[in-house]
Amino acid sequence: MAKNIILRSGSKHINTTIQLTGSKSECNRALVIEALSNGRVKVTNVSDAADTVTLAGILRNQSQESRAKNQESDSQLETQSLATVDIGPAGTAMRFLTAYFAIGNEDVILTGSERMKQRPIGILVNALRQLGADIDYVENDGYPPLHIKAGFEQKTDLITIKGDISSQYITALLLIAARLPQGLKLQIEGELTSRPYVEMTLSMLQQAGIQHQWEDNTISIANQEFKETSIWVEPDWSAASYWYAIAALAEEAELFLPGLTAYSLQGDSAITEIMANFGITSQFKDGGVYLKKEPKPIQRKIFDMIKCPDLAQTVIVVCAALGHEATFTGLETLKIKETDRVAALQNELGKMGVKLVEKGQVYKLDCSEKFIPEKMTIATYEDHRMAMAFAPLALVIPELEIEEEKVVEKSYPDFWKDLEKAGFETE
Repeated sequence: MAKNIILRSGSKHINTTIQLTGSKSECNRALVIEALSNGRVKVTNVSDAADTVTLAGILRNQSQESRAKNQESDSQLETQSLATVDIGPAGTAMRFLTAYFAIGNEDVILTGSERMKQRPIGILVNALRQLGADIDYVENDGYPPLHIKAGFEQKTDLITIKGDISSQYITALLLIAARLPQGLKLQIEGELTSRPYVEMTLSMLQQAGIQHQWEDNTISIANQEFKETSIWVEPDWSAASYWYAIAALAEEAELFLPGLTAYSLQGDSAITEIMANFGITSQFKDGGVYLKKEPKPIQRKIFDMIKCPDLAQTVIVVCAALGHEATFTGLETLKIKETDRVAALQNELGKMGVKLVEKGQVYKLDCSEKFIPEKMTIATYEDHRMAMAFAPLALVIPELEIEEEKVVEKSYPDFWKDLEKAGFETE
């Protein structure tokens, strides 16, 4: 049975240094690049997030050369046989591996958790089939598990894909582009919603020697070789966002997060600008970022999360806790994440009298009936970000119980330990 965790804030004054794990977004891209480069690219500061550990293990199993080199140090990452690859709840791994195996020379059944079997993948499969991949659905059309067959023969180099879908579909195609005999021209229809994630992918490919052209709405990558290089993975800005939320809800806060840079590839570094509205200053020096809370009235009323959807839960919970009736846009992709994050937010915020009202693609917080309960229990819906976005509420609610404490292992395994370091009490 899943264990819950109870949080209490030992102090409303937060003053500590927190060393964050490597970015899951960067690391998952880097690991696929490493695998595609046949050993020319090496990845350092690998994330210890469960999703990344899963992906690293699967990719190592695919490469005899890598396995020979890493046999001793990474024996704990040994995973399934080649016939069936089970990625569990790792959504990024599902998308990236679908493309990776599609151009490989092995027959693979790619599957995952029950929730993963409900997350659509038809757009990516259709694009790969157009390119020449042979992929069948094992259970339901448009959803995992997938039977990906060997013998890829490229039929075309031009694929058109909608811009308002998950950026992971686009990234999956871009990652394999240089390995395609004819290369790839990816034509994006309409507005590209998660542009920073696509830019991150292209920037990391460039670090590995893969050049691209981006003209108007078409990204072109020719068939080309990876160069010998090392990719250092920056700490995770998504993980940093929870510390910004803690700073915003604390009475006083001074935090240092080593390794984070002002010029990050990660779209979630936008948290520095967003939290400036709540009086949190970010100073980059000494090889990291210092956060400090300064008294400031909150004025910004509209937050557009289109470029950083993974920050939405964090920012919405902070606004709710402060009774700040903000409006949010750009939440379109939240309903197809680990859970329907919009419904999950509505359910849990309702426990403190706050409504998240949906009108088309605009969401408004109604705090008119907000109250602070003595005790509140948060359901996580098997979603790591629900647990971590709501955890800062322990600074305003005397006793906060969060269900399924292990859910955070997906992206930030040391989250509860780090909270203890910052003075929170856990049981």
